[in-house]
Amino acid sequence: MTEKADKKKSKFKSPNMDATIFNRDLLRLRRDKTAGQFENHAFLLKEVTERLLDNLDDIKRDFRKVLNIGGHHQLMQKYFDNALLIDQDLSFHKISALKKPVIQADEEFLPVKNNSLDLIFCALNLHWINDLPGALVQIFNSLKPDGLFIGASLGGETLFELRASMMKADIERLGGIRPHASPLMDVRDAGGLLQRAGFTLPVVNTERITVAYSSAFALMKELKGMGENNALIKGYKGLTTAAHMMRVAEIYSEDFANEDGRIPVTFDILYFQGWSPHESQQKPLKPGSAKMSLKDALGKTPPTQNEEPS
Repeated sequence: MTEKADKKKSKFKSPNMDATIFNRDLLRLRRDKTAGQFENHAFLLKEVTERLLDNLDDIKRDFRKVLNIGGHHQLMQKYFDNALLIDQDLSFHKISALKKPVIQADEEFLPVKNNSLDLIFCALNLHWINDLPGALVQIFNSLKPDGLFIGASLGGETLFELRASMMKADIERLGGIRPHASPLMDVRDAGGLLQRAGFTLPVVNTERITVAYSSAFALMKELKGMGENNALIKGYKGLTTAAHMMRVAEIYSEDFANEDGRIPVTFDILYFQGWSPHESQQKPLKPGSAKMSLKDALGKTPPTQNEEPS
């Protein structure tokens, strides 16, 4: 059964909801418009989903009830063919043709019961969420004890070549910098947010994926097809002229082009996972509870300040 839950009122209240950065209605509209052609621009989502699934291969656990937020649907359905897989997206058009069950829902107000899921999988969606701490708390609450949250997000160095080119063109032509790109988190942010939400055994690492395009305009077309173009509420409201964008493309090529004339594009990917607490999980030792001294471990007395180590 298909559920429309994006307008669902949630009892969850977060102190950060006033800090609204992204226009979620605009984001949904863009995903609706690109849904029919999204597979033509899904290379990054496919790659990241595959790498997350590879990480799951190392975890010897049978996940029976799985919520997929943003992961590549066909890859997920193939991997979890024996589990109850629920696909969720902000855009109904992106999931309407998928195998049921599916849920149209906003990640900021998940319509999921507490302690109901074994695994929540989230690929390349979190960077558009206004209240990320609150969303992670809802994800945490939705997991059963010893349930797993695994995901990936765009990190801080993503599209740094395009950002730098836009900044340079703005200064040159407009006399100042205009907001064109979203703020993105780094590794330290991700780890702290997982711990703050209550996850145990948090793991965060980063990976850089670099691809090449024929021009900055080809890149911008790809980003539009992905539904990843600017959705900042306080974005630049003035008219971006063709001449200005042409200058952005020229700067990009002048500063970053490869020997073959193609431009490199960087995607900084943060991978993370965290568990819902359970008594069976490993716990750190309490301070002072060690059963072996440093002297015994080394097999000799450590050197004093006046002695050279042997």
